[in-house]
Amino acid sequence: MNTKKQDVNPPYYAVIFSSQRTPGDNEYGKMAEKMVELASQQEGFISIESARDDMLGITVSYWKSLKDIKAWKENAAHQMAQERGKKEWYASYAIRIAKVERHTFFE
Repeated sequence: MNTKKQDVNPPYYAVIFSSQRTPGDNEYGKMAEKMVELASQQEGFISIESARDDMLGITVSYWKSLKDIKAWKENAAHQMAQERGKKEWYASYAIRIAKVERHTFFE
């Protein structure tokens, strides 16, 4: 399900993942693409936005419920990627979950 966030009315949830990368790709790009594809197939997934330079990245994924976020966190392939991230790809990271009460879009 690849729903545009404009198609979903608030409230919904944003998972904000900010990270400092370690040097080198080490297959990070390949895994990131795989995780976006997998997340987009999960129940409750709305959309994802991401920005990254050489070291700093911010990815925000949007979900219909906290239950959906928990299920994604517990996904086996996602957990494997998380562990690899801790060992190889991230010098540091933060995860924040916020409730979206209102949204406005301009296109």
